[in-house]
Amino acid sequence: MDKRRKFSREFKLAAVKKVMEQGLSYTVVARDLGVGDNLIRNWKKSFEEDGTLADGVAGNQSVEAELKRLREENRQLKMERDILKKATAFFAKESN
Repeated sequence: MDKRRKFSREFKLAAVKKVMEQGLSYTVVARDLGVGDNLIRNWKKSFEEDGTLADGVAGNQSVEAELKRLREENRQLKMERDILKKATAFFAKESN
């Protein structure tokens, strides 16, 4: 009698994407889905080898690059705002 469970490709891909995109650990995802964490690691390795995850990774890298750019822009804008606040306070004090 064969007691091995069979999982669909979509199920495996969804499990791997939970780990990669949501940043959850293998253990948490495995416990949630009722499978072993080594299974998810093996599925990820398999998808990386056949190129299934290549599209997702490329898209994820562009998102990461955009996030990095926006954080830098946000830092720059905060610095400029602080400079303007100080200048406003300085000129307000001078006019009194």
